[in-house]
This record gives sequence, C-alpha cells and structure tokens, in this order.
Amino acid sequence: MAPEVKIFSGRSSRYLALKIAEAYGGKLGDILVTSFADGEFQPSFEENIRGDDVFIIQSTFAPADNLMELLLLVDGARRSSARKIIAVIPYFGYARQDRKDKPRVPIASKLVANLITAAGVDRIITIDLHADQIQGFFDIPVDHLYASSIFIPFIKEMNLPNLIFASPDTGGTRRAAAYAKIMNTSFVICYKQRAKPNEIEKMTIIGDVKGKDVILLDDIIDTAGTITKAAAIVMENGANSVRAFCTHPILSKNAIERIEESRFTEVYVTDTIPLERESFKIKVISTANLLADVIGRLRNHESISSLFKFE
Repeated sequence: MAPEVKIFSGRSSRYLALKIAEAYGGKLGDILVTSFADGEFQPSFEENIRGDDVFIIQSTFAPADNLMELLLLVDGARRSSARKIIAVIPYFGYARQDRKDKPRVPIASKLVANLITAAGVDRIITIDLHADQIQGFFDIPVDHLYASSIFIPFIKEMNLPNLIFASPDTGGTRRAAAYAKIMNTSFVICYKQRAKPNEIEKMTIIGDVKGKDVILLDDIIDTAGTITKAAAIVMENGANSVRAFCTHPILSKNAIERIEESRFTEVYVTDTIPLERESFKIKVISTANLLADVIGRLRNHESISSLFKFE
C-alpha cells in the first residue's frame, strides 16, 4: 500500500498552504499551536501521520519564530514516525547571507541549512533562492523551483509591443538574460554603487531602453529602494513604460509607499510572503498551483525539471 500524502502548514504560510492543498485535491492537515506566557510555543499534529509522506509548508521570513516553528514541526513529524518529511519553504530566509563578505561574520544560510537537515527533513522544495549555490549547503535533495514558470506565461499574455528585460543590479544579470532568451528579446543592466546596506549612492544603466516597454526582474523586494531607483532611471532614459516581476515581496519599512509613488505601471509579486496590505500597483500571482503540481510529481516519481522548459 502506497504511503499517504499529508500536507501541513506553519502559521506564517497557512494562507498559501490552504490554496496548495486545494490545488492538490486534498485538505490541509490539522495542527494545534500552544503558546506560553513567555512567548514559547509548541506545535502538535492533531492526526495520525505514522508511515505517511508529510509535506510541511512554511516560509522562513522574519521573525525568527517562523524558522523555529518549522524546525519544531519537522521534529514533531519525525518523532511521530512519518515516513518522509518534505519541507516546502516558498521563501528561504537568511539566503542573502550566503558567503563571508567581510571578516568575522556568519554564513547564515549554511547554518539554517544545517539546522533544517539536523531536525530531520528528507527533502526541500523552495522557490528562487537568492543564490543558486545554497542548494549545495544541503546534504539532502533540494528541488529549486523558478518563478519564471508562472511569470513567463503571464508576460506573454501581456503582449507588450517593445518588450525588453532589465536587471536592477549586476547580480541579476543571469536572470534577465534567461528571460530575454525565452522571450527572444534583449536586456539591459542597472549598475548600482551602495553607500551602505539598503542605501544606493549611484546608479547607471548599461544598454538602450528608449521607446521600450521595460520589465525589471528580481528575486526579492525588500525596502524597494533599488528597484524604484532603477525604474526612475529607465524612464529618464526614454522608456515607454516600466513594470517589475519579483518573486518574494518582503516589502519592509515604507517599501509599499515607495512603489506607489514610483514610476512603475505595475509590480507583480508572488504569494511566498503575505502582503501586509493591498496596493493599487502591486499584483499577486499565486505559486499554489506550481507547488501543488510539484508535490504531485514527487508523489508519482515524475520529472520536475520539465516544468521549467519553454519552447
């Protein structure tokens, strides 16, 4: 008899997990979280999971309690004799700390990978890691999904007449080049110099955007400083319009206000992180069908890479 698939969620991603479970054709498993007066909490599975393949959905954005809750859920599933434990982490937090960029600092993404593995996870499913090499921080299989599989069809339907892609910094050059190749168009790069973290000193554009409908691509919007500055420079250089497609909407501090006051026509994000409030410029494209499809493919031992092959 084949093991049963059961889908559970931590509190930070329940809104998304409900949609994933519905798209998969099942229901979200029952979890009870007991909170104590000092802020400590204890999650418990309220149904039998012995011998089952357990999928635990939880993004690990701030606060750190979200990561801790994921670890506790994994440990609880392991101690409840789950057959396999698959952590579905739509947004993998601490991914920007993937190397030592100055002396005497941690490599936080490696530490988080160690914690998740030690807790008892058998497999990871995540979307648009900030750095591809983070997959190598795990000694277990990692299914690294790309938001391009949901963004590209959407961009095609927009049918922009003079489409060109742009990267808001040099680190996103490969992403912009990949989208440009799929859509048979070109791309430009915005080169930035930082005075300090989250503060841009100077930005210039490499390439020609005059008369173009520009789409800026990024994996994360945090304070929105970089991407709104890039949008302004693109328009100042003669673009017809500028939009953005970004996977993870952290949107800290006054990021939403910055976007609303920016030159963007629209900004498209996914639901890996919930929006604090709605915005007339920010549109959300759900990852639920993609993640449900991947869960089904794992269940049936089917290819996942075929999801990201475009004609």
